[in-house]
Amino acid sequence: MKKMIIFDPAMCCSTGVCGPSIDPELLRVSTVLNNLKSRGIIVDRFNLTNNPQAFVDNKVINHLLNSEGIECLPVTIVDGEVVKTKAYPTNEEFCAMLDVPESYLKLQIKKKTNGCGCKGGCC
Repeated sequence: MKKMIIFDPAMCCSTGVCGPSIDPELLRVSTVLNNLKSRGIIVDRFNLTNNPQAFVDNKVINHLLNSEGIECLPVTIVDGEVVKTKAYPTNEEFCAMLDVPESYLKLQIKKKTNGCGCKGGCC
């Protein structure tokens, strides 16, 4: 499985639902990452405000920040290689970068069942 890390610029939260207005791009990325997580695909995400040590510890992002400055954020790294800077991946790019079908980005709705799921019924 591929390992993706997203390094966010400094902000109060990564969901896009804080502050005076909702950022639809942050909300989209949060939704995509939550849907991937429900499929067992974990994408690490670090915010410069809340996780500055992650930026220091990662040699790739540290070098990029020192050479290009914070204007390069957000940065997406897959398997140790920078694959996108200055913007979040599109849904199509998430699929291509992680080798997953587009259906993985959509919410899975669990259907209700009438029973408890026991084979022999409940006692």
